[in-house]
Amino acid sequence: MPKILPVRPLRQETFAPFGHVIEADPARMRLINGGNTERFHALAEAEAAGEGARVILNIFRGQPRAFPYQLTMMERHPFGSQSFSPLNGRPYLVVVSEDDGGRPAEPQVFLAAGNQGVNYRRNVWHHPLMTLDAPSDFLVVDRDGPGNNLEEFFFDDPFLISAPLISE
Repeated sequence: MPKILPVRPLRQETFAPFGHVIEADPARMRLINGGNTERFHALAEAEAAGEGARVILNIFRGQPRAFPYQLTMMERHPFGSQSFSPLNGRPYLVVVSEDDGGRPAEPQVFLAAGNQGVNYRRNVWHHPLMTLDAPSDFLVVDRDGPGNNLEEFFFDDPFLISAPLISE
């Protein structure tokens, strides 16, 4: 029987081991453009390791998952960070795991609000994009370049994510 994973709110403090939460943080706000624009500065840092690597911007369109969801795999990117910022304002799930000797440990599940993005650090185990209620677009900052920047791991026994409670 799959182990049920709890879904927690996405907060910088609890997500810090895996990367950054990208959201308008008043502590990082500066006024620019003659005071007409609030800039929330340096919310995350993109990583792109390896000769010939570059940081690129993409739009990913995720299809909603059906719940309860059987989580059977995780992936990581050894040569670069990867960030996801929602463009449609819809909540989504973030599933991450600490490394346990070259394989993911027990996954952790976070409910991200539609105004929160995430930046996975290089080499952090995470589940692919997990939208909830409708197809959703994300601005993705990613590494492009030589080398295999994808490692996948498939669990022998799946984990279960029940339908998250969404309050908007």
